[in-house]
Amino acid sequence: MAGGVFLIQDDGELVEMTEQPYGSEERLQELLARYPNLLAGGQIDPAAPRRWLLVSREVGVPGEEYGGGRWAIDHLFLDQDAIPTLVEVKRSTNPQIRREVVGQMLEYAANGTAYWQVDALRASFEANCKGKGLESNDEIAKLLEPAEADSEAFWQRVRDNLRAGKVRMIFVADEIPPELQRIVEFLNRQMDPAEVLAVEIKQYAGKNLRTLVPRVIGQTAERRRTGAPQWTEESILEALRKRPQGMDEAEVVSRVVDWAKGQAFHLHYGSGTVTGAVGPWVLHKGVHHRLFYMRTNGTLEVQFGWMRDHQESPFHPEDKRRELLRKLNELPGVFLAEDRIDKFPTMPVAVLVEEASLEQFLKILDWVVNQIRAS
Repeated sequence: MAGGVFLIQDDGELVEMTEQPYGSEERLQELLARYPNLLAGGQIDPAAPRRWLLVSREVGVPGEEYGGGRWAIDHLFLDQDAIPTLVEVKRSTNPQIRREVVGQMLEYAANGTAYWQVDALRASFEANCKGKGLESNDEIAKLLEPAEADSEAFWQRVRDNLRAGKVRMIFVADEIPPELQRIVEFLNRQMDPAEVLAVEIKQYAGKNLRTLVPRVIGQTAERRRTGAPQWTEESILEALRKRPQGMDEAEVVSRVVDWAKGQAFHLHYGSGTVTGAVGPWVLHKGVHHRLFYMRTNGTLEVQFGWMRDHQESPFHPEDKRRELLRKLNELPGVFLAEDRIDKFPTMPVAVLVEEASLEQFLKILDWVVNQIRAS
């Protein structure tokens, strides 16, 4: 296999890690079930990174109404927007990965959207959780924003998405052949609201270390433009105004956007099919630093996870993220738990409605920007 990655250890030693094949498809399937983030949700939607909930492995797909499992999909995930995500895993050495797997996936999706009963999917998920000693409602609550952590409403959205054909199909392999990539790109140009992607997960090994590197393939320029709404300031404010406290929330978002424009920051708008988002990116020494995203569901998501993962950020060290956490928790009505400094915690936009709170928040943002520019 060609290519490699290099790991600098804490003692300064450079470890060359070479690309290695997986021992079996089963091994890659196990890794994906254990580490759903390998699906690279941040690459699929940078503004609203997809978070995953594994319904189960080997989920039966009926071929008729109320029928049993005629086929089985390798993995069925749900994201935070309750979009069913069908995943089929193949090694690059499997000849099925070029054409046959595409027919299989389309067959699963066509019959799943037609015949899956949400109660049966929910039972599979609950049985999966029970087998791991987990509480199913707690797992759903971890996936969703605190204000949306309603299991019944979540499963209703799953039902609605299936009825609308709003599903995501993902082919996973250690290497995606060009033939499959072309098919995925073609399908993405033709299909709506369904989405088709491929995720290549390469494995590198050296000195008893392993690194897994996922890469999303198949997001065509046309799909990025037309497959999902590209949100704007106007459409985000319009969506917020439709919420119960929306007029006040829209005013807060408008003020923060004006602050970002005054600083000449780049405003990054999301392309989520359900939830819109906007967030300022601060350009410093060639790096766009992410601070937060404001979403049309009335939440503000702090980008602690991005800061942790990027050494260029002055908030990469844990103590600096804790300092920022402390400043945010001084805002009236805000409580971000200590264990969230490695993640993407949210707080309600509504806590910034009072003028004094909004001014305090903008001062925190000024401090963050100064930290970036001084780094």
